[in-house]
Amino acid sequence: MGAIFQSLGRTVTAGFVLLALILGIVGAGQVDLMSHNWWTFAFRWLHVTVAIMWIGLLWYFNFVQIPSMPKIPDEQKPAISKVIAPTALFWFRWAALATVIMGLGLASMNGYVMQALTLREGVVPIGLGMWMGLIMAFNVWFIIWPNQKKALGIVPVEISEKPKAARMAMLASRFNTMLSIPVIFCMVAQQHGGL
Repeated sequence: MGAIFQSLGRTVTAGFVLLALILGIVGAGQVDLMSHNWWTFAFRWLHVTVAIMWIGLLWYFNFVQIPSMPKIPDEQKPAISKVIAPTALFWFRWAALATVIMGLGLASMNGYVMQALTLREGVVPIGLGMWMGLIMAFNVWFIIWPNQKKALGIVPVEISEKPKAARMAMLASRFNTMLSIPVIFCMVAQQHGGL
């Protein structure tokens, strides 16, 4: 068992094996891979899974990393800025993109993508959630990531630009944190009658 948990790849693989076993036992005779309903469910599960990674990392940055940085001794900060932050930002931005792709795919499969994007009656909650999610993903790719690359020294900039870039990335990240709260509500409300 220890060999599984010592490797992230083996741990994730074990999670998928466990899921396959659950589907085999609980879903025996009920899972129809040719069914539109099954595939929309699969897309919803993927959408929620990558959204958890995205929002989880967003909240990690805002609730843990940013508030902790002033408490970390200067000689230890390079461990964060050179190792942890770039890796977390890699998963953060790709989870954002995957969330948008899976969400738009799901809305398309269910036939309401245009109705939601135009905020038509009956799909307003998910439409609002989609728009906020698109704004958040834009912030990730076009404001947070470019500024973080400067702040972390991934791209060369004048030393005086780094604090400005760090502040811009932080403000955009805080904006996304604010939006994440109604986004999660809108995702749940559409399916479960919250509005």
